[in-house]
Amino acid sequence: MALLSDLIIHNPDVQSFPELKQLVIKTGKNGEIHLQFDVKPDYRDTPRDWAMQLETAFYWGDK
Repeated sequence: MALLSDLIIHNPDVQSFPELKQLVIKTGKNGEIHLQFDVKPDYRDTPRDWAMQLETAFYWGDK
């Protein structure tokens, strides 16, 4: 299980929500089967529906 906080902490080069979304896609493609949203991303461009967007990106990739 991947924690969103771990992804953010271990990837300090990610500086925006679109970059985080790409990281989440990559994490899903690398074999993780669960992603837990234990924190809200603290980027200036984080949208209101951030959880839905990240969940969709994790399970469906960039389709």
